[in-house]
Amino acid sequence: MDEQTSPGEPLKQPRRPQEPPEPRVEVTPAAAELIRRLRADHGPLMFHQSGGCCDGSAPMCYPDGEFRTGGSDVLLQSLEIEGVAEPVPFWMSVSQYEAWRHTRLIVDVVKGRGSGFSLEAPEGVRFLIRSRLVGT
Repeated sequence: MDEQTSPGEPLKQPRRPQEPPEPRVEVTPAAAELIRRLRADHGPLMFHQSGGCCDGSAPMCYPDGEFRTGGSDVLLQSLEIEGVAEPVPFWMSVSQYEAWRHTRLIVDVVKGRGSGFSLEAPEGVRFLIRSRLVGT
């Protein structure tokens, strides 16, 4: 009998380090470059995944705290972007999350102006979400 168990107790298994969870949100190199430029111009940033207003379902980028989040929003991830001093929070409404919860969101950037209030609009480009199903 081992010192860690008493009679009738199962043997304790050594704990395995947990694999880090897959990121819920990632950014393409082009999106990371645009985020760095926007951060330099506007200070700390945040994203909120639009639920269909204004720019369809585009990710909207704002100065951090300018878009009010609350109990009806989910913080999917705080993005670590090389060259950006602080994490960039990525939010989504709870109802939107229910529809997208089995996907990984990939923030990309494409040419063309969006019609929303996102910070990149004057740059002649817009953020766009690509998605990929993840294991459940």
